[in-house]
Amino acid sequence: MENFYLLLLVALVVLAIADLVVGVSNDAVNFLNSAIGSKAISFKTIMIVASLGIFIGAVFSSGMMEVARKGIFMPSQFYFDEIMIIFVAVMITDILLLDFFNTLGMPTSTTVSIVFELLGAAVVMALIKISASDTETFSDVINYINTDKATTIISGIFLSVIIAFTVGALIQWFSRLVFTFEYEKKIRNFGAFFGGICLSAIGYFIFFKGLKGTPYYDSFKDVLSSQVYLILGLSFLFWTLFSYLYTKIFNKSILPFVIAVGTFGLALAFSGNDLVNFIGVPMAAYHSYEAWIASGEAATTFSMGVLQEKVPAEPFLLFIAGGVMVLTLWFSKKARSVAETEINLSRQGHGSEKFNPNLLSRTLVSGSTHLVSFLRKTIPHRTKKKISSSFEKPEENIEELKDNNKPAFDMIRASINLTVAGVLISIATSYKLPLSTTYVTFMVAMGTSLADRAWGRESAVYRVAGVLNVIGGWFFTAFSAFAAAGILTYLIFLGRGAAVAILLIAAIALLVRNYMAYKKKYVEDSDSSTLKKSESKTVQGIISESADNISNVITRTNKIYSDVFEGLAKQDKAKLKKSKKGVAKLDAEIEELRDHIFFFIKSLDETSVRGSSFYITILAYLTDIAQSLEFISKKSYKHVNNNHKPLRYNQITDLKEIDDSLQLMLHEIEVVFKDRKFDRIEKIVAHRDEILNKLSEKIEKQVKRTRTEESSPKNTTLYFSLLLETKDLVKGITNLIEEYHSSFKKV
Repeated sequence: MENFYLLLLVALVVLAIADLVVGVSNDAVNFLNSAIGSKAISFKTIMIVASLGIFIGAVFSSGMMEVARKGIFMPSQFYFDEIMIIFVAVMITDILLLDFFNTLGMPTSTTVSIVFELLGAAVVMALIKISASDTETFSDVINYINTDKATTIISGIFLSVIIAFTVGALIQWFSRLVFTFEYEKKIRNFGAFFGGICLSAIGYFIFFKGLKGTPYYDSFKDVLSSQVYLILGLSFLFWTLFSYLYTKIFNKSILPFVIAVGTFGLALAFSGNDLVNFIGVPMAAYHSYEAWIASGEAATTFSMGVLQEKVPAEPFLLFIAGGVMVLTLWFSKKARSVAETEINLSRQGHGSEKFNPNLLSRTLVSGSTHLVSFLRKTIPHRTKKKISSSFEKPEENIEELKDNNKPAFDMIRASINLTVAGVLISIATSYKLPLSTTYVTFMVAMGTSLADRAWGRESAVYRVAGVLNVIGGWFFTAFSAFAAAGILTYLIFLGRGAAVAILLIAAIALLVRNYMAYKKKYVEDSDSSTLKKSESKTVQGIISESADNISNVITRTNKIYSDVFEGLAKQDKAKLKKSKKGVAKLDAEIEELRDHIFFFIKSLDETSVRGSSFYITILAYLTDIAQSLEFISKKSYKHVNNNHKPLRYNQITDLKEIDDSLQLMLHEIEVVFKDRKFDRIEKIVAHRDEILNKLSEKIEKQVKRTRTEESSPKNTTLYFSLLLETKDLVKGITNLIEEYHSSFKKV
C-alpha cells in the first residue's frame, strides 16, 4: 500500500510540472499585456524583466498558501487515503481546465479554479463519508468544509470585477483629462510628479504583496502596517526626484521605466503568491505523505490534522518551479494567444474583432449610448467642449492607420493599468481579502480602455461581447472546476489505482489532442495561402495583386467543390464538415478584405482612384463565389447529418460529370492567373456555356425522373439545389474573370 501512495505522489509531482506550464500560459496575461500592448520597451526586454520577477518571486516564496491545506476544507476531518484522492482529483482537473482555456485563448483565474476544485473534491469526499456513516446526515457536510472562507472568496470574485473596472475607468479618465492623447507635451512638465505617484504605488505593491510570504517579510511587515503614510510619503519624494533626474539626465520619458517596474512587480506577485495554485496541492500531498510514513499508522485511519500546522518552505522545489515558469513564459505560444485576447479587447483604434456581438452586448451598448446622450444634455456646453478637447486623438495618416504593429494603446494607459492593478491588489491583501490577480488586471484594462473611448460606436458591441465572454468564462471556471473535481474524486474513490491510471492516461491524451489541435490552428492562421490585402497605390499594382487572390480563391473553390461531392457520394460526414470549415475560412478572409476597403481607398494616389471601383467589384464577385460554396456545402452536410437517403447512383454520376467539367475549367483559370496568361481568358469563358448547358440538361433529366421513378422528396430537393447553385457559382466565377480581363486590357 505504501508503494501505491508513493506512486500517487510521483504522479502529483508530474502533474505539478504540467500545471505550472498551463498555469503560466494563462496567467502571463496578467503582467505582460500592458508592456506588450504599449510597446514601451522591446519584447525581449519585457520578457527579461518578467522572467526576473517570476524567478525571484518563486525562489523567495513560501510556496504554500493556506487555501491548499486548510482554507477550503477541514483537514482533521479526513484521513490520509481520502486527502490523497482529493489532491489527485484536483490536480488532474486543474490541468485540463486551464489547458482548455489556453487553447481557446481566454484568460481565466487560476486562483478560482484551484479553490473551487478543492471545494468540489472535498464536498464529494465528505458526502461519501457521510453516506457510510450511521450517525451523520447531509447537513453535517458543513463540518467538513470551511464555509466562511468559501463564501468570502465567492463574494470577492463579484467585488473584484466591479471595483477593478470602476476604479480603472475613473483614474484613466482623470489621467486622460490631464495629459490628453498628446501627452508628450505635458509629460515634460508633470512627468516627474506622475512618475512619483506610479512608482510609489508600484513599489509599495512589490514590498507588500509581491514579497509577502518570503523569509524576509516578517522583518519589515510591522513597519509596513504601522507607518504606511510615512513610507508612502518618503517613497513619493524619492521617486519624484528620481523621475525628474532620470528625465533630465537621459532626456527620456519616465513612462517606459514605470511600465518596466510595474511589469516586474506584477510578475513578482504572480509567482510569489499564485505559485500555490500550481504546486501548493502537490507540496501539501508531499508533507502529508511524510507525516503518514512517520506515524506508522494505516492510511485509512491516519487523521490529516497535521495540515493545520505551519510547514517550512522547500527552497530546492521552489527553485525548480521558478525555472519551469520562466521557460514556459519564453516558449509557450498559448501564453501569447491569451495575451492577444486582452490586448485586442483594449486596443485603441481599428482592427479585426475576435468576438461576435450578442443580444446582451447590443442591449448594453444601446442602453449606455442613450444614458450618455442624456447625461451630456445636463453638462454645460463649455464644460463638454473642454472635456472633449482632452479626448481628441491626433489625426493619423493612412500608413499609421494600416500599421498592424503599432501600439494597441499608449504609455499613459499602460502605466495606469499597472499602477491601479498593483494598488488594488495591495489594498485587498492588507485587509486579507481573497482576490484574483487575473480578475483585477483584466477588468482594470477593460475599465481604462472604456474611459479612453477605445470602445467607439464601430467597435463597442464587439468589445462588450468579448468582455462578457471572458467574464462568463470565469463563472464557468468556478462551476466546471467544482463539478469536474467532484466527479473525479468519486471515480477515484471507486476505482482506486486503476481509476487513477485511466484518468492520467485520459488527461495526457486530452492534453496531446489539445496541443495538436492548437498547433494545427496556429499553422492555419499563419498559412501563407490566405488572401492578401491590397497594399498597392496604383491601378497596375492593384490588378496585379488581385490576380494572386483570384488564383487563391479558384484553387480553394476547386478543392472544396470536389470534396463536397466526394463526401456526398460516400456519405462522409467528416469530409463534408471539413469542407464547411474551409468555406467559412474563405468567407472570413473575404470579409476581412471588405473591412479593409476604407483604408485601401484612403491610400490610393489621386491618379489611381478608379482602381477602387475595380477592387470593390472583384470583392463582390469573390463574395458571390463564397456564398454559393457555403450553400452547397451546408445543404450537403445537412442532408448527410440528418441521415436522409443517399443520392441515387445516376444522380451521383451526373454530379461527378459536372464536377469533372468544372474542375477542368477551374484548373485552366488557375494556370492563367498563376502564369499571367490573360489572353487565354476568352477561351475559358467558352467553357462556361458548355457547363451551363450540361447543368440545364441534368435539371431536365431530373424533372423526368421525378415524374416517373423518383421516390425521395429530400433527394430531389437536394439535387435541384446543388445544380441550381452550381449554375450561380459558374456565373460568379466567369463574371469575376471577365471583369478582371476587361480591366487588364484597359491598363
